[in-house]
Amino acid sequence: MTWTPGSAGPTAATTPRPPEPPVRARRFSAAERWAHGTTAALMLVCIASAACLYVPQLAQLVGRRALVVTVHEWTGLLMPAPFLAGLASRALRADVRRLNRFGTHDRRWLRAALRRERGPRPHGRFNAGQKLYAGWIAGAVLVMLGTGLLMWFTDLTPQAWRTGATFVHDWLALAVGVVVAGHIGMAVHTWPLRQTHQPLVTERELRRDDVP
Repeated sequence: MTWTPGSAGPTAATTPRPPEPPVRARRFSAAERWAHGTTAALMLVCIASAACLYVPQLAQLVGRRALVVTVHEWTGLLMPAPFLAGLASRALRADVRRLNRFGTHDRRWLRAALRRERGPRPHGRFNAGQKLYAGWIAGAVLVMLGTGLLMWFTDLTPQAWRTGATFVHDWLALAVGVVVAGHIGMAVHTWPLRQTHQPLVTERELRRDDVP
């Protein structure tokens, strides 16, 4: 309240309210972190065992080929298990729906990334690169699982099927190794930023991916 000359009483001073900070929420739940960590461990063991099977120098160094084959088969077979178990979490199911949506802001993000434009890029809970990676790696795991089963149970399919499955399995395994290495490299590169900002996500970012 302030007094002005000639006024009979105090007048209310109109001072603008300071802008409220954005409301932030936890980025991932405990179930999501468990599913991601367990899948990552299985993926790394599967890739390492595959390298020991196909690179002669590693095969000689490690030895025990039968054991390596068994480890590779079972880690590959169990790869989808953490995700399937994690679907019991409401938070993980919600994030799967968000990953399946590709909106206008995702196309703008991807265009800016391809053009190497600097500055902030619009994104929701996940950016377009994360959505593309999640979709690609999920499809690759299913293809690797299917072709691996054809190679494992040799009596169930004709020779031509097994030959084709081996070709697809080997080359897709190489692609998965390269993509996963890039994923790990990006995670290491952005580690300081994720430690300070990424554990939280704004409500505005959440709403971008929640719009059907």
